[in-house]
Amino acid sequence: MATQVQLSDDEALVLFELLSSGKLASVTDTAEEHALSVVLASLEKQLITPFASDYGDQLAAARSSLVDRYGG
Repeated sequence: MATQVQLSDDEALVLFELLSSGKLASVTDTAEEHALSVVLASLEKQLITPFASDYGDQLAAARSSLVDRYGG
């Protein structure tokens, strides 16, 4: 069985940054660590924005968009 999750481009970019930043390095449960690695690998295969020269600007815009959309 496989589960699919749909994310907006902004959600995917912000989640990619969180997972790749090491901020979740304190996760000590091996199963959780593996699950997060799988999600990160999936995002790495699909996203091209992290390789853009203006990645920082696009990430900031995505974060702002999510705050506008969901509040914060």
